[in-house]
Amino acid sequence: MTAALLDSLRQTVGAAHVLTEGDLSAWEQDWRRRQRGRALAVVRPGSTAEVAAVVRACAAAGTSLVPQGGNTGLSVGSSPDASGTQVVLSLTRLNRVRALDPANLTLTVEAGCILQTVQQTAAEAGLLFPLSLAAEGSCTIGGNLATNAGGTQVVRYGNARELCLGLEVVTARGEVWDGLSGLRKDNTGYDLRNLLIGSEGTLGIITAATLKLFARPAAQLTAWAAVPSMQAAVQLLALAHRHLGAGLTGFEVMNQFSLSLVARHMPQLRAPFAGLEGAPWCVLLENSDNESEEHARSRFEHLMELAFEEGCVLDAVVAGSIAQARELWHVRESIPLAQAEEGLNIKHDISVAASRIPDFIAHTDAVLAREVPGARLVTFGHLGDGNLHYNVQAPEGGDAAAFLREQEPRVNQLVYDAVATHGGSFSAEHGVGTLKTAELQRYESPVALGLMRAIKQALDPQGLLNPGCVLENR
Repeated sequence: MTAALLDSLRQTVGAAHVLTEGDLSAWEQDWRRRQRGRALAVVRPGSTAEVAAVVRACAAAGTSLVPQGGNTGLSVGSSPDASGTQVVLSLTRLNRVRALDPANLTLTVEAGCILQTVQQTAAEAGLLFPLSLAAEGSCTIGGNLATNAGGTQVVRYGNARELCLGLEVVTARGEVWDGLSGLRKDNTGYDLRNLLIGSEGTLGIITAATLKLFARPAAQLTAWAAVPSMQAAVQLLALAHRHLGAGLTGFEVMNQFSLSLVARHMPQLRAPFAGLEGAPWCVLLENSDNESEEHARSRFEHLMELAFEEGCVLDAVVAGSIAQARELWHVRESIPLAQAEEGLNIKHDISVAASRIPDFIAHTDAVLAREVPGARLVTFGHLGDGNLHYNVQAPEGGDAAAFLREQEPRVNQLVYDAVATHGGSFSAEHGVGTLKTAELQRYESPVALGLMRAIKQALDPQGLLNPGCVLENR
């Protein structure tokens, strides 16, 4: 049966695109190197029709499929298990731009398009596709939609879900649903698009998408501020909403320890106010203006004057050039890499209402200090939309691998229990994957889980699409 399936797949996509030998680690190992699986084959179709044919062949053989984009996910949601029986379906060859409609402000692309390519295609047309995240040079739009990716501009433009108007999807039966509508209003029945976005390849395989575009702002300015507390950062966020309105397109927060890791491992990068006494947090703000740079700078300066008067900012600098703005963003985006250089760590992608984040941090910091002495907290993220990466580094000089083995389950429960207590979510933008299925069982309501299982059973009755991802195998 296996030989017959592989022969069928080779006939469908070409022998060169059915990989069974050699180093397959690029497809079999997740980006964080948390799991290394073993695939029966890596299959690389070049069209939607080929994707559908591959799915039909695997369904007939009872072989499960693991859809994969750029393999940059952080929740181990696109890697095969260790059985050697799963087919990894890599969508990177589906990388064409199908249509650009400037009048309708839409762009239709295939799922394997790199996010940066989507951004550049929009920019070349004088438009903006605002989804932006650290992996944009290698992640794909299909993976972004499958995980409902967030990034740095959610405060203004929303998650990937809000940036998508239509999808083309191959179902678990190998049928093709063409839902590539560019319509902003369409109330014809159940919203299949939003059901499939964020489903992590468990309900269908996204092969193309119609995306929303926006007018490019006339100016973008970036500021960096040192603040005396997390409560002050939340106060500054409220001021920014009030005085910048829709112009506020980014609001990031970083603790001083996270910035110290950047300074240690990337000394060429310099963060303003790093180590400033009395300033445990720094904030990065972005203001996009539809009038002019002069107007943007005037509004920014007025905001900072008010912030100084109210005592929520200790010091601040506004980037004087595009190059300086990029340097500031580069510091922020380098925190995960600096943390990786420091050693293995326990990552959390959590969300809490912005108003409750100061209490959450005070409570959880104290719990971890008491229960896990010496643990170092790398806390940063998208305060504008309530999403923090609340990461835990092993004690200085300790055995990081041993720390993870011995402490990760306990640390996770302490953090996630605190998140639940504060009305938050244990997964804000990284998805559930296979890494957090137990947390979904623990923190989600039985009613919601029952609905999820019913949907999975209805759309994938054989359980062949990314089994064990999102919902635990039963």
